[in-house]
Amino acid sequence: MPEPPSPTGSPDATVGVLLSGGLDSSILLADLVRGGRRVQPFFIRSGLFWQAEELAAARRFLGAVSSPRLAELVLLDLPLGDLYGDHWSVTGKDAPDGTSPDEAVYLPGRNALLVIKAALWCQTRSIGELALGVLGTSPFDDAKDPFFDRLEAVLNCPPARPIRLVRPLADLDKRAVMELGQGLP
Repeated sequence: MPEPPSPTGSPDATVGVLLSGGLDSSILLADLVRGGRRVQPFFIRSGLFWQAEELAAARRFLGAVSSPRLAELVLLDLPLGDLYGDHWSVTGKDAPDGTSPDEAVYLPGRNALLVIKAALWCQTRSIGELALGVLGTSPFDDAKDPFFDRLEAVLNCPPARPIRLVRPLADLDKRAVMELGQGLP
């Protein structure tokens, strides 16, 4: 089974996890808990048409992996309807499918907005690390090292409390993540 590099924070320190209810972030969360970390999960409601199902899946998964090291899910609101308007991500109409090109599923600015919202919550509560289930196989620039390095630098401008953005799955592909998640509900 592959082992992702673990976040560098103290094992006793809480790590925030941006949880979508999908495979990658769910396995990341469970792996951190299995590794003895205290985990604070976040779900960000942005008004996208699939989010009710994602939130339900996230809640079921959290219930199935319940642990004293797992904090209660924090729901944050970040409505994006005013930005995306009548886009398929809001309306559900003409949504891309498995045969669509990668560009068809890209949502401009979404990664930055989601990370900023969760990171600011962490910073205001002295959580110094935010883990993201971003895989190394993403074709988008806002899922790669330079993007996260710059975003982390912006978030850490003084007098902000320091926060690290960690991506323990960044060197893995989907198959390796699924192997990491073997035995999980």
